[in-house]
Amino acid sequence: MLDDSLRARIDTSKPHSARFWNYFVGGKDNYEVDREIGDQIKSIFPGLVDVALTSRRFLGRAVRHLAEEQGVRQFLDIGTGLPTADNTHEVAQRVAPDARIVYVDNDPIVLAHANALLTSTPEGVTAYLDADLYDPEAVLEAAAGTLDLSRPVGLMILNTLGHVADYGQARELVRRLMAGLPAGSHLVISDSTATSEGMIAASEAYNSSGAVPYYVRPVAEIAGFFDGLELVRPGVVRVPEWRPELSGGAGVDTAVDAYCGVGRKP
Repeated sequence: MLDDSLRARIDTSKPHSARFWNYFVGGKDNYEVDREIGDQIKSIFPGLVDVALTSRRFLGRAVRHLAEEQGVRQFLDIGTGLPTADNTHEVAQRVAPDARIVYVDNDPIVLAHANALLTSTPEGVTAYLDADLYDPEAVLEAAAGTLDLSRPVGLMILNTLGHVADYGQARELVRRLMAGLPAGSHLVISDSTATSEGMIAASEAYNSSGAVPYYVRPVAEIAGFFDGLELVRPGVVRVPEWRPELSGGAGVDTAVDAYCGVGRKP
């Protein structure tokens, strides 16, 4: 249930990226205004649905890699969006029931649904922060109430940095977040990219809808977020190409206009 303070913050007159993305992955936590722009964009660029679905699967593979192969037991998921299947805590706690996860978002409907739907194993912890990517130090300070920031953390920023219009600012936000995490921590990023005319047109249509804009970037700029980190193989690649063997490798579509990577802090 939405409390009055959250309800007052929800604007159903304009599309919202979390609800829009929820519609694309088959969720039910969206409004007519989100479905309308979603259908419009699907008519312009049907491939964006594949971006949404493959990005979600990448999240699962990345978390599984960190939990199984790197022994990471703490995750900070910024811009988590609306809960669907295989959220970060579900994937991590299937591997390690004692994993601790902090979700960060500042959209009221995301926060309301997160508190209602995201749970934890008895051995682990899941927490939710109403906080802002634009204040990394406050995010880290609040996350330290649940996570031990002297131990490695998996920092997840998926399909979120496109909302930061200025690339230099986006890189600085990532740098400040990683600066507050110890060696052995990992950065996980995926974002839509300006790698086809269709994706660029879809981005322009979305940005003209009244929603908070989302800017697609060149692949080189996605790679730039990992400067100073050790890239995990296979590096910065199209989303379906990142370790497909972790989910069986079936149905890999290399035409998706979204790139991702995982980098380790030395």
